[in-house]
Amino acid sequence: MTDFTMRVDQNKYLPAGSEEVHAIVTVEASGPIERAPAVEAAEIIIIDTSGSMSHDKIAEARKAARAAIDTLRDGVHFAVIAGTHETAIVFPGRAELVPATPQSRNAAKEAVTRLVADGGTAMGRWLRRAADLFSDYQQAYPGAIKHAILLTDGNNQHENDSEFAANLAYCTGKFVCDCRGVGVDWVVAELRQIASALLGSVMDIRRPEDMEADFRAMTQAAMGKTVADVALRLWTPRAAKLNFVKQVSPALEDLTGRRTEVDALTGDYPTGAWGGESREYHISMRVPAGNVGQEMRAGLVRLVLPESGEVLAKGNILAQWSDDPVQSTRINPRVAHYTGQQELASLIQEGLQARNDGDLDTATARLGKARGIAEKAGNEETAKLLDKVIEVDPETGTARLRRDVDKADEIALDTRSVRTVRMRKDPEA
Repeated sequence: MTDFTMRVDQNKYLPAGSEEVHAIVTVEASGPIERAPAVEAAEIIIIDTSGSMSHDKIAEARKAARAAIDTLRDGVHFAVIAGTHETAIVFPGRAELVPATPQSRNAAKEAVTRLVADGGTAMGRWLRRAADLFSDYQQAYPGAIKHAILLTDGNNQHENDSEFAANLAYCTGKFVCDCRGVGVDWVVAELRQIASALLGSVMDIRRPEDMEADFRAMTQAAMGKTVADVALRLWTPRAAKLNFVKQVSPALEDLTGRRTEVDALTGDYPTGAWGGESREYHISMRVPAGNVGQEMRAGLVRLVLPESGEVLAKGNILAQWSDDPVQSTRINPRVAHYTGQQELASLIQEGLQARNDGDLDTATARLGKARGIAEKAGNEETAKLLDKVIEVDPETGTARLRRDVDKADEIALDTRSVRTVRMRKDPEA
């Protein structure tokens, strides 16, 4: 149903004695996405119903959940979970997923209207309950697309770090989860940890009334997925040493530690489910230096369905040693662009942490440098968010931290620091 293509961008020419190889792998999925209803899929909506969600937050969360339920296509199996320091399956009221029909949607929306805010927060337990529901469904529908939405407004108070880590490990590989934090009292690092483990996204919702549109958009995106559990399979020569495998677009995600060994020279890196979309990956490795003029295959990249081994697309990463400085010192524009994007994210997160720690000099230096990188890369959204935290003198270029910063602006900057922009089409840019 979906066609995949792969392109490898790199400068294969290395200076004599050099061992470092970099490549940007672009994967595009296209095809008859309108046929997505033929794909088996399941959706679980997880709503934080702790005491802090009272008043307008819980009211808007009910609206958002109903919007997501209305967006489900017929036949998609689904459930709604209410999360406090415990979990409750508010629909269908029993430990199973049910198909979406006009009748089940109405029953689910009726159940959602009865959600009340009371209790604590233990997100790992909510996710574990969802994983169990997905696991039972998976037995009947192997290869189905499994997606969850998690909404919270607070931190994980009623679950210690070891329990949370164990629950997250239990869920890893069982489903994809997109996370949303509403308001200013949730912890970006906690939701980022969940989204990273479960190959989803994390975003901030500034106002409760914005939840409805966001839930509808997330569900629509999930309904457009057509292929589940795709892996990036990388072969490297015996003497090569892998530095990293990272997704760099549309958001940064380090996949290096997620490797599953296929054989001594080959490993799979999970990418989750795909619809009509494009993603880019930065692969870096070290290979033994060759003689001038020598060429080698430094890596073979394939996009595969891990269970069947079917290859959806493939490409080569090459290395050739040259004594021509024009050839060997040129940096591939895509490699340079995404290296800068990764530096940008690190600077923002380090700068915000330094600001919170009271180290204002480090915060100013990191965030000021990030502002310059964002502007040069054409990352207008990040540049605007940085402008709400720092101000730059247009004549001297000197950066200063703003004295009063809205907490919502700080959260937005932190959350969106890992979202990247595509390289400009103008190669000189």
